[in-house]
Amino acid sequence: MDLHAWITRQVDRVEASARAELEYRRVVFEPHSGGPAITGTVTGVTQTPDGLQLDIAQCGVEPRDETPAPVQSATAVLRRCEADRRILARHRLATEWTWAHEAPCHGCGTEGDCDDPVTENLNDCPELLDLAHAHGLTDEILAGLDRPQPPEADGGLPDDFGYEMRITSYPTRPITTADVPAALRGPHWKP
Repeated sequence: MDLHAWITRQVDRVEASARAELEYRRVVFEPHSGGPAITGTVTGVTQTPDGLQLDIAQCGVEPRDETPAPVQSATAVLRRCEADRRILARHRLATEWTWAHEAPCHGCGTEGDCDDPVTENLNDCPELLDLAHAHGLTDEILAGLDRPQPPEADGGLPDDFGYEMRITSYPTRPITTADVPAALRGPHWKP
């Protein structure tokens, strides 16, 4: 498991915990009189001589200006998990860079005239290391993680000098004339 997979596992765990907390606090009361059901979120539990008393923030019954604190914290955690997933989507293994000697980070980009990767190995990506630190990464855990390997070559063809040539194709957009403004279209225009 590399650094990217370790962070993904941590985000999954935190997100599952926050979703469980929200689901655990959500309640629906069906009144015996046949009236409308009351839905809400448990904001507190108090032990009384008559039993447990639940404090419910009702949804849809009366307008409230603020959301209860436990719900705010769980939704904030879910928003943070979404932000972490966006960072993970950007900073991923660059499998399309076949010229790289290691397993570079796609999100860090390239630099120089030769388009050398800024971060040559995904485990060295500063963004991922900062993100992992927020999830409790230690030096021992980092040392135990696998270093990603470069993508396998697709098998090249030897040329006349014995060197291996790599045949790669780059995706290109199809050429269309639909974007040409009407003012530039001539009398023999064909779309």
